[in-house]
Amino acid sequence: MEWSLERMREWVAGGMQSVRECEGGALGTALCLALLFIWYCYRVGCEHSVPSLRGGYTPEGRGGGALPASVLTADLSNRLASSKLRQVGGVGGVGGGATEEELNGFAYCQSPECFRCSRPGEGLNQRLYHSLQEYAKRYTWAGMGRVHKGVRDQGRYLLCNRPSIQKPEVFFLPDLPSAPFFSREAQKHDVELLERSFPALLVEFESVYRLPPSRTGSSLPPGWKANSTPRGQWWTFYLVNQGTPMALNARRCPRAWRVLGQLRTFIANNVFGNACFSVLSPGATISEHYGPTNVRLRCHLGLKVPSNCELVVGGEPQCWSEGSCLLFDDSFLHTAFHDGSPEDGPRVVFMVDLWHPNVAAAERQALDYIFTPGR
Repeated sequence: MEWSLERMREWVAGGMQSVRECEGGALGTALCLALLFIWYCYRVGCEHSVPSLRGGYTPEGRGGGALPASVLTADLSNRLASSKLRQVGGVGGVGGGATEEELNGFAYCQSPECFRCSRPGEGLNQRLYHSLQEYAKRYTWAGMGRVHKGVRDQGRYLLCNRPSIQKPEVFFLPDLPSAPFFSREAQKHDVELLERSFPALLVEFESVYRLPPSRTGSSLPPGWKANSTPRGQWWTFYLVNQGTPMALNARRCPRAWRVLGQLRTFIANNVFGNACFSVLSPGATISEHYGPTNVRLRCHLGLKVPSNCELVVGGEPQCWSEGSCLLFDDSFLHTAFHDGSPEDGPRVVFMVDLWHPNVAAAERQALDYIFTPGR
C-alpha cells in the first residue's frame, strides 16, 4: 500500500464523517459509563467505610487498629459531658432508654423496653433480626455468620424452659469457648492496667462511699443504688450502666473514668457494658442468677476483701483478693456471699465488663449497633 498525502486526507475526512454520524450514540454511551462508574464508587465506599458507632468504639478489623487510649478517653469524656444521669436497671442490666423513678434515694427501672426487665421472646427476636438486617444493609454481611446464627436461633440457644449451667437471658453467641472462670491472660492488658490502678480506685471508692446521705430518709450517699438480696445489703455506684455514662457519678470519680478510657476491651457502646463499685455488706448473699450474654467477661478488681467472702460461678468457687482481678463469664449461673462478721466490714470490688477475647472485631461492631442503648 502506498502512503500519500491525498490518501491521508481521505481517511481523516472519512473518520470525521463517521463521528458526526454516530455523535449522539457515542455521547449517550459515555454518559451511561460515567454514571455506572459513579454508582460503583458510591457502593464501594459504603461497604468499606468503618462506621464509628455512637461516636465511640471503632473496631480493630478491616485494616484498622484499636483506638489509642487518648482518643477513647476523649470520646468517653465527650459522651459524659452530653449525657444525663440515668440510674436504671441492676448489676449486669442490659436495658437502655429506661425511664426512672427515684424513691428514698434509690432508682428503679420502670421501662417495658428494658432488655433486662422484659421477658425475652418472639418480639425481642424479631427486633434483633431487624437490627442485624439493617446493619448488614448499611455496612456488610462479612463476618456475621455467628451473629446471624445467634439471632436466628435465639429460642433454642436461650433454653428458656430447661435447667442449664449456662443460660444467658438476652443473647447467646454460638461457638464461643466457654468456662466459668478465665485466666487473666485472656485480657492481659486490661487486667494489668486495672491492677496498677488499684490504689487510685480505692481512694475514689472511699471518697464516694463516705459522703453523707443524699437527703433525709435515705440511707445511702448520692449516686448509690440498692439491689434486691435475700439477706444483707448490696449497693452499687455506676459509672456506666447498660452502656450509658452516669454523668454525676463519673464526675465524682475522674481517675476511675480515666482508667475506663484506657481499657482496650471495655464494652463502652452497647447495653451489655457496665462499670461500677459494688459493695456487699457482712451477712449478705446475692441470689443465683444468669447474666444477659456470653459475649462479655465480667472483671472484678478486689478493693476490700474480708475473709469468708466467695464468688461461685457454674458451681466453681473462687475468692477475691485485694489488688487482683477475677475474670468470669456471668452467663453461667453465679452467686456471691459475704459470711464475715460486722467487724470485718464490707466486701468491695470495682466491676467492669470486657469483651470475650474470641468475639471478632467485626462481630463487636455489629453487636454495638444491634444493642445500642435505646434501640
